[in-house]
Amino acid sequence: MSAIATRLIALDWGTTSLRAYRLGEDGAVLDKRGLPWGIMNLPVVEGDFSRAAGFAKAFDEACGDWLQSSPASPLIAAGMVGSAQGWREAGYVDIPLAVAHVGKQLTHVDLGAGRTLHIVPGLLQRAALPNVIRGEETQVVGALDTRQDSDDVLIGLPGTHSKWIRVQDRIMTHFDTFMTGEVYAVLSQHTILGRTMEHREQSDPAAFERGLRVASSEEGRAGVLSNIFSSRTLGLVGQLGASSQPDYLSGLLIGHEIAALKATRAAAACTAEPHIILIGDDKLCARYRTALSLYGLTRLDIAAQATERGLWKIARQAGLLN
Repeated sequence: MSAIATRLIALDWGTTSLRAYRLGEDGAVLDKRGLPWGIMNLPVVEGDFSRAAGFAKAFDEACGDWLQSSPASPLIAAGMVGSAQGWREAGYVDIPLAVAHVGKQLTHVDLGAGRTLHIVPGLLQRAALPNVIRGEETQVVGALDTRQDSDDVLIGLPGTHSKWIRVQDRIMTHFDTFMTGEVYAVLSQHTILGRTMEHREQSDPAAFERGLRVASSEEGRAGVLSNIFSSRTLGLVGQLGASSQPDYLSGLLIGHEIAALKATRAAAACTAEPHIILIGDDKLCARYRTALSLYGLTRLDIAAQATERGLWKIARQAGLLN
């Protein structure tokens, strides 16, 4: 292990995986590792089948050796580890919430031997249809770490459940959730639409763009539930090949997501084009960049290392790095 001093051990602990970071001065990543021990897939401890034992074993496998070398390093975690199914529930904090205040209400897990794991809370949007985020708040903090402006910023986190978080004057004021990725998986794997699809590693950009354009066209006004059937019917009449149908369906769903996002902003009287920051998988962010551009949203950056930077910043907010 490097002789460089460990300032913070940080965990991004989700449903299906666990990522651990050993951070040095100014949050520099000294070491990182990933394990399959998400909160729904914990390792088994012989003789003790409790979830608490599973969490403790996963934690030890992730960073036990780092702690042996640096026992005084503070510990912080974000993500589903703080959910009701997690190691210790970190209750939701209501928005609006200043980005600088995310680290003010951490939940603590006593690990023994004088060690404490600090868990970042999720955020709750109270409304007729409530909404929540957990883990994304940390990425927002990281994405904004080096930004000094107070523009209307829209942070997009595409994925299984895409999240769009509005930040105004460095205050998180609103967010939307679109189950785009999960709906795509279900439609393409468990419905009749998937029967005629041929999945290939090579994507079809033209088919993807065709789906985007349908979602924004006159036909798109019929709604996503109507439009998705066209991925089958275009194939039946010979206008869309089997290997093009997955990308077409993806374009339809992402297109309707962006269209709904723009409608939501319009309803909230957000008239100016926002500065958009995307966080996530490179290939997926590239798809969303294409979609956003087609919908006239071009002020766009992609944030790298948002999770680790966010965990560092929140630890500093909480006074763990003093």
